[in-house]
Amino acid sequence: MAIKKVGVVGGGLMGSGIAQTAAQAGYDVLMAEVNQELLDRGIGRVEGAWKMLSGKGRITDEQAGEYRGRFRGTLDLEEFSDHDLVIEAIIENQDEKRKLFAQLDKITPKKALLVSNTSSLPIIEMATATGRPAQVAGLHFFNPAPVMKLVEIVRTIETSDETVEQLRGFAEKLGKTPIVAKDTAGFVVNFLLIPYMLSAVRMYENGLATQEDIDTGMKLGCGYPMGPFQLLDYVGLDTTLYAAEAIYKEYPDPAYAPPTLLRRMVQAGRMGMKSGKGFFEYPEKR
Repeated sequence: MAIKKVGVVGGGLMGSGIAQTAAQAGYDVLMAEVNQELLDRGIGRVEGAWKMLSGKGRITDEQAGEYRGRFRGTLDLEEFSDHDLVIEAIIENQDEKRKLFAQLDKITPKKALLVSNTSSLPIIEMATATGRPAQVAGLHFFNPAPVMKLVEIVRTIETSDETVEQLRGFAEKLGKTPIVAKDTAGFVVNFLLIPYMLSAVRMYENGLATQEDIDTGMKLGCGYPMGPFQLLDYVGLDTTLYAAEAIYKEYPDPAYAPPTLLRRMVQAGRMGMKSGKGFFEYPEKR
């Protein structure tokens, strides 16, 4: 099956970034949201990115026009009835994802692939909400999706070889490098990354070093482009907490247990760059 029409459910940071990337790669892209306000915000984010790239000379005005011509939004999931691939990028809530997959299973063509951009939740639970588990997989992009080159293809015990190869070809056409992971909590990257970031929080929480010195140590000592606290603020403290909880649920190892400080910061609304304050502060102009 040739993938031509791509659907994205969710117009947040990840969903809009995935939609932007797919439209730039030549696909017809339809992005769905639950209400007009969120849809307008997601469309504005995508079109704003193209306006910025055009203004900086990274793409031509003609290219920006071509991308816009391949991209539109909708509030009606029924419009996915002729799509070849639908990517779920909604809230990290398994019940909501299962409900959505069950809806998409009834709406989309029987040949269509249904994939999730979740960073940590079990894909097989979404697959069992459908009548096509062999055509369900994870397709985990990294933020920002238009820039980051890696995509994790997450294979459940039911995902077919054909589905994996179709998703591999799709990822490569997007200009990404795909890796294949089994359907285990955290997949490849977060399984290794989450305990690293949580260890940094514990070091700071226990007064072993400042967050600035920990970041400097990892950047200059290990050659990392960001220290763990910069990365936490960039990824989002709430996102990190959700991922840590999901992994800890499957692997009850203390390394994956969220530190109390991380929980308290999320409870206080300190989510990182997106809220203007995390382990560091970010002026509104940034």
